[in-house]
Amino acid sequence: MVKALIIYPKDYPKVYGPAEVAAIRQRVELVADPLTREQLAQRPELLAEVEVIFSGWYSPVLDAEFLRAAPRLRAFFYAAGSVKGVVTDAVWERQIRVSSAWGVNGAAVADYTVGAILFSLKQGFASAAAVRRNRRFERSPLPAGVCGSTVAVIGLGAAGGAVCTKLRPFGMKICAHDPYVTAAAARDLGVQALVSLEEAFATAQVVSLHLPANETTRGLVRGDHFRSMPPGATLINTARGLVIREDEMIAALRARPDLTAILDVTEPEPPDAASPLYDLPNVVLTPHIAGALDRDTSLLAQCMIEEFDRWLSGAPLHWEIGRGDGAHGA
Repeated sequence: MVKALIIYPKDYPKVYGPAEVAAIRQRVELVADPLTREQLAQRPELLAEVEVIFSGWYSPVLDAEFLRAAPRLRAFFYAAGSVKGVVTDAVWERQIRVSSAWGVNGAAVADYTVGAILFSLKQGFASAAAVRRNRRFERSPLPAGVCGSTVAVIGLGAAGGAVCTKLRPFGMKICAHDPYVTAAAARDLGVQALVSLEEAFATAQVVSLHLPANETTRGLVRGDHFRSMPPGATLINTARGLVIREDEMIAALRARPDLTAILDVTEPEPPDAASPLYDLPNVVLTPHIAGALDRDTSLLAQCMIEEFDRWLSGAPLHWEIGRGDGAHGA
């Protein structure tokens, strides 16, 4: 029987809950009870016979030193999203198979995003702020409604692609910006047009960011993008804070109180205590909750258990990550 180890994320204990652990035990010989990366660091000898690791957020980094302690490791199943920062070149050099629940986590991000998009198109955030500010029911005078609206999705990776698919029944125009996606692939997701970043901001009532965090996307969204947005438009960021030039965004939001920014991520995260983001009336901050949380996190582990079954049987993996994959998607 395959020997395995579960390295569970200490802040997400429901990822590998009792049912998921029991399901894994039916399939493998666990060399130890599930443990955190800190506990594993105290017992590195456990890695000597391990062939498969199930992990997730707060995983140890699979670098050369780690892999020297795990000479028999053949597969790594990651019950979370991006493996960047966890999987190193040493993994690819050892030809270790890697699979991630990025599609499942992307679907959770899409649920958050679609809800925020629909509420934004109703001017729900602006109206709620006006009611609180004026202490009376007074609907925002800003243009509202789904019919005839345009939503721009920036980045068509797992989350951005799922957003487009989930928006299809609502009848709005969906445009997107992603230089690495073909027009045909975009159409399959329900995108009517691929546009420049500038056109996306200048024409859409809602712009939703789903960019990977790397040096090509750092500071990609500038103040002039915000200033070009239509009256009453909304920016949603569930990607990473670093993709926005925060100072320029703050200046634009101060100058354009009709705009709304919904920020699930910031740079730094959380914002400094003195950050104007806490006080701007047209900013909605959420504490990085867009991805799978609590009840939904077990789906990540279930996805990886299904991948393990495919790996064990020699079937193709549905969510396998290869060297270089994920550089352009989020």
